[in-house]
Parts: sequence; C-alpha cells; structure tokens
Amino acid sequence: MVLSFRGESTRGYISRCITVLSLPERVSDRRRQRSITTQAAPLRLCGRRADQGGRYARGVLLSDRDIRAEIAAGRLGVEPLLENLIQPSSIDVRLDRMFRVFDNSRYTHIDPAQRQDELTSLVEPGEGEPFVLHPGEFVLGSTLEVCTLPDDLAGRLEGKSSLGRLGLLTHSTAGFIDPGFSGHITLELSNVANLPITLWPGMKIGQLCLFRLSSPAEHPYGSAAAGSKYQGQRGPTPSRSYLNFPLPSDAVDAVESR
Repeated sequence: MVLSFRGESTRGYISRCITVLSLPERVSDRRRQRSITTQAAPLRLCGRRADQGGRYARGVLLSDRDIRAEIAAGRLGVEPLLENLIQPSSIDVRLDRMFRVFDNSRYTHIDPAQRQDELTSLVEPGEGEPFVLHPGEFVLGSTLEVCTLPDDLAGRLEGKSSLGRLGLLTHSTAGFIDPGFSGHITLELSNVANLPITLWPGMKIGQLCLFRLSSPAEHPYGSAAAGSKYQGQRGPTPSRSYLNFPLPSDAVDAVESR
C-alpha cells in the first residue's frame, strides 16, 4: 500500500524531507569551500596579482622602499635629492628662488587663446630674503628639484598640510605629472589667508606621490604623439594654453608659405 500526504506519494515526501534536512550541511560545505578558495587565491591589488616575492603589482602608490629602488635603478630622477626628503609614500620637494608675478598693466584681460608673453615677469628675491605673497595674490613658482619620470610611473603633487593650515595653496589645478615628464614642476601659489605669507627659497613646499601604471604609456609625455608643451621646462614656466587653440587663418597661411 502506498500512503499519500496531501496528494504526494510516500517516496516523494520522504525524498523531499531528506533534501531539506541535508540543506544546512550542503550550505556549510559551500561556505567552507568558498573560504578555502578565498584563502588560496593570490593577493590582488587594483585588479593585478602580486608576485610570489611579495612585490606589489602595478597600479599602486609607491612606498618609500619602492621609491628608493626606482631611484637606485636610475629610472626615477629627483635632483638634487636629500635622503630625509623621502617620506613613507612620497618625496618632499622644495621651493626654488624664482617667481613669476602677473603684471596687470600690460593687458586688459587674460585670453587663453592668445600668446601673452608680457603677462608675467620673473622676480628673484634678494639673497637671504623671502618672497612675500599677499592675501588674494597668485604667482607661479617652481620646485628646486628637477623630476624625471619613466614611462610607467605617474606623479601627483600635493601641498604640505602645515602650509595649507596657514592659507597657502601650492597648486590650483595642475597637480598631475604624466609619465615621461622631465623638468622643474611649476607651482601655482595662492594666498587665501588674510595676512601676507613669506615664502623662503629652499623651504619644503609640497610632496610628490608616485603611482605605477597598469602598463607603460604607449606615448609618454615628451613624445611626438603626446603634443607635450612643458617637457624640459626650467623654473616657473608661464602658460602655453594658446597651443591648444587652432592657428588663425593668416598664421596658417604664413606657416604653409615657408
């Protein structure tokens, strides 16, 4: 005789009960297997594996030991460099003694599409004297160090916290440094405090962080295809934004006639 439970056969009912009773064990097995798989999986950072030697893969912020290794290998250049400038994950950079101040009497306005060579003038404070940056004033400065990056490292310049708390901004927008760049880093200095700030040549002005790319840049900064405007710059370099705009028709005719 075959019993029926609400229209279900005895065999079907017993089979269903066994399935339900064994479910927690199966779930536990799956969790255990997932845990084992996770523990056995290789370490991944930013989607890339770490090698067995423990060296992190590409796509990460360089530590002090990696910074020293890149400098020792001759791939990363920071000159002149003092050992105490290397921080846990950055390099402190210092202020050079040259500044570019804006001359408000030369032009009625600033036009990014025009070459305005007399918009700024170069200023150097006297020996042993600081440059005084007044409230609301904006000037260009530069790092004392010449920085050279390989094609698989990018940099980012950040301000110093101690100076930011005094109202000094180290850069307005241009904190990124492309792989392949070589030269002084131009600083965009502004005073948002309500008192003048003295800027001493040689003082620590910012910190350079370095990131390893997922792969070397195909066209690094300074290559012909990159259209770089500031490769090899020395000292505070004025804007060359006019190169981003097409030449006027008369200038094009002049170039083609050569």
